[in-house]
Order: sequence, then structure tokens, then C-alpha cells
Amino acid sequence: MPHARAADGTRLFYSVEGSGPPLLLVAGQANSSRWWSQVREDFSAHFTTIVTDHRGTGSSDKPDVPYSTRMFAADSVAVLADAGIGKAHVYGTSMGGRIAQWIAAGHSSYVDRLVLGCTSPGGEHAIERSAEVRKSLAQVDAMKARRALEALMYTPAYRGPYNTLGDPQMPPYARKRHLFASGEHDAWDVLPSITAPTLVVHGTEDIFNPTANAPLITSRIPDARMHLVEGARHGYFEEFRYEASSLVVDFLSS
Repeated sequence: MPHARAADGTRLFYSVEGSGPPLLLVAGQANSSRWWSQVREDFSAHFTTIVTDHRGTGSSDKPDVPYSTRMFAADSVAVLADAGIGKAHVYGTSMGGRIAQWIAAGHSSYVDRLVLGCTSPGGEHAIERSAEVRKSLAQVDAMKARRALEALMYTPAYRGPYNTLGDPQMPPYARKRHLFASGEHDAWDVLPSITAPTLVVHGTEDIFNPTANAPLITSRIPDARMHLVEGARHGYFEEFRYEASSLVVDFLSS
């Protein structure tokens, strides 16, 4: 299994699949590369896809040190460098979209086209989830909290698989490190510096990361385009994969 090494020596698992122009797929908070397992084949038919386990998840090292979305971005660049990839399309969803913002802003030479899915600029300008949503996720009963998360990710019509509900093997300390990293994200000031052609995608019914963040990000990145997936919640890319994957493939291929 290939591993890259981050600047601090952390071993980062990644895998490469498919053929064509490189496409880095960046997973969400407290999730491994399994986040993409259901839809990866949609992209591997057109691109050389690269997925990685964030530090703290999957087969990557799990150091008990402060994490940040900037650190995750640097980790992603280390993976691309280890794979011998000098430039790639980047598609990040949820916290992966936050990470992708830093990749595009701070490591622009590595980015061809950029897709930011169900994400937020962070900081004081972001539209935060409601207190009611936060309370539903903080329930002591683990099963009730899981059901609340499922309802935020998917509509009642969806019957699985559920690949976005967290890495079950993740140590509690690493889960907290991920939560803090996502919560501290603030890329508002650097978004106007992104030069990669950018597509912003969001579900119209997303209250986990409110849909109102999509036009905020779109307005901050020069010439960015936005597409809202009607009726979708936070896991739009999985439940509405046929619409969303085709949209992204068309954008990256244009």
C-alpha cells in the first residue's frame, strides 16, 4: 500500500485508480478515503483518481497533535508529489472542500480545475448550522446521534450505502482533532486569490452545512460557477450521484 510522508513525517495512505488526467478526491471530516468508495468509479472512467486517508483516519498515521485544514492541504500536496503528479483537478466535499480551498489558494501550481462541494468559507462570514442541528448531533445516545447524522446527509428515500458517517476505527482524540480543524477553518480572505476555474456544488436541502454558503463562496472566487442539486442534502454526491458525478465530469473535461 503506497504511503506518502508529510512534512512532519506522518505517513499518509493513498491509492491511485483509473486513467486520464489526474483528479484528487478529498474526503470530509473524520472520514477516510472510503468516503468516495461508492462514486469513485464514476470518475475513474475518465480520470486517474487519487484518494487519501486523512491523518487520523484509515491506514494513515494518527498523531495526537493539532490538525488544521491548511495542514490537511499540505498533506494532500505531499500525496500528489509522492505519486509523481505535478498538477491535478481537485474535488473536495464538506471538510474536503475546505481543504481544497487551501490547496487552490496556497498550492496553486498543483491545481488545474477545482470543485468545491457542500462546503463553507469558514470564519465569521460563513452561515453556520442551527443550534437545533448541533443539539441533534450531540445526543448522548450514539444510535440517535447516528440517525440524526443520516437524516442530515440523506433524504428518507435513500437506502444506502452510507459511506459518509465517519471512520469507525478512528481514535476519539483524532475525531476531536478533525472537529477542531474543520471548526477553525477560515479561508475567506484567500478565496479571491484562487485562479483555477471553479465549480461550487451544493444540495438545496442541506442544513448540515447550509446551502447559503454556496453563493458566498461563488461570489468570492473569480469567475466561479455554482450548481445546486435540487432536493439534495449534505451527501448529494452519493445519493444524487448520477446528476452530480456527470456534472463534475463535464466541468472537469471542458
